[in-house]
Amino acid sequence: MENVAVRVQNLGKRYRIGEQEPYRTLRDAIARAATAPFRRTRPRRADDSRYLAISSHGGHIWALRNVSLEVMNGEAVGIIGPNGAGKTTLLKILSRITEPTEGQAEIRGRLGSLLEIGTGFHQELTGRENIYLNGAILGMKKKEIESKFHDIVAFAEISDFIDTPVKWYSDGMRLRLGFAIAAHLEPEVLLVDEVLAVGDASFQRKCLGKMGEVAGEGRTVILVSHDMAAIQNLCGRAYALNHGRILASGEVNGVISQYLESVSRPQVASIADRTDRRGNGRLRLVGFSILGAANSSDTVQCGARATFEIAYEGSAPLRNVDIDMLFYNQFGTCVLVTGSSFVGKVFAEVPERGIFSCRFEKFPLLPGIYHLRLNCGVNGIVADDLKNAATIHVVGGDYYGSGKIPGRGGGLFAVPHEWEVRNEDSGSFTRRGHGT
Repeated sequence: MENVAVRVQNLGKRYRIGEQEPYRTLRDAIARAATAPFRRTRPRRADDSRYLAISSHGGHIWALRNVSLEVMNGEAVGIIGPNGAGKTTLLKILSRITEPTEGQAEIRGRLGSLLEIGTGFHQELTGRENIYLNGAILGMKKKEIESKFHDIVAFAEISDFIDTPVKWYSDGMRLRLGFAIAAHLEPEVLLVDEVLAVGDASFQRKCLGKMGEVAGEGRTVILVSHDMAAIQNLCGRAYALNHGRILASGEVNGVISQYLESVSRPQVASIADRTDRRGNGRLRLVGFSILGAANSSDTVQCGARATFEIAYEGSAPLRNVDIDMLFYNQFGTCVLVTGSSFVGKVFAEVPERGIFSCRFEKFPLLPGIYHLRLNCGVNGIVADDLKNAATIHVVGGDYYGSGKIPGRGGGLFAVPHEWEVRNEDSGSFTRRGHGT
């Protein structure tokens, strides 16, 4: 295990439905942390006598089962998966917040973690006191903590409130302080859960930059996130979990692709049957199809002519109607917004049943899988709003008619543009960055 920072073998966690695990006191946590750095989580069997017998007919749920993984020293590894996949449970076991039902986990080195807002804080103590408390729990000497204190406060941006009890902090303040403590007290292994999603965009970028620094210094980072772009940028490897088991593992891009393929299958229910919709119901979207070069109801070719048709039904009168169609990539980022009102088409009145058509002379999105959101308004009020209304596949095409297929070097979409070259006119062109 010389170069292994984290090793998990056949890990399983079973919960009794409707029962909560007992909380440990702060004193218990400190006592356990004092012997934590090289402690092995003791293997547990499902038939351990200290667990109440649970009928095989139900009454319990396995949050994790037969999970094995290894993370090397200095490696940044992502953990991805849908809600309820077991990601947070895995991190709680690694953080020694909860014990496994079976299997074992080994962690080498000082551990820092940020799992839930407020975790690791004593609510009655001030921000200053909590910094020193967390440092003591990690086994740091007072001088070590003092040397990091100002960096922590500056990163968390709470200097005006550092002597205020944490119980009066907002969620954002607790998050900033929690991450600053976890990242700056020099953990050899840093665990971070999706809790970062609570912060604003600026703070998220700040945190991702700090995690990149931590990984660059040869320390180990395990990041749980639904943000595929963050996982892709920070991590070299990833594990995908689903239903408490490992779905895929390996190089990060390959794992993300496997995971997204597993969740990008078309909706079983048709648009007409969907109940997870928003709006007053004056008009309902009931069908979707694509007419284009690919001759498929869910496939379109980049650069080819394509028509998106959206069937609807409603109750007259339907006046001042507009419709938007938004395209999201596999990372959940909106990459293209189209709307009838953008091109000056707010329909004064439409029949009770009909079809909206959106025509592209040259479809701009590059190859990939995209999810559509449809939004329709009547008289300025949302009538129907449907997320993930359809999943479409875009295949490569000769957008520019040059024989060169765009998309192989990255990017999101192609746009018309021209290039030319001319003689430099010294009177109208200024050289920059070369001095005089």
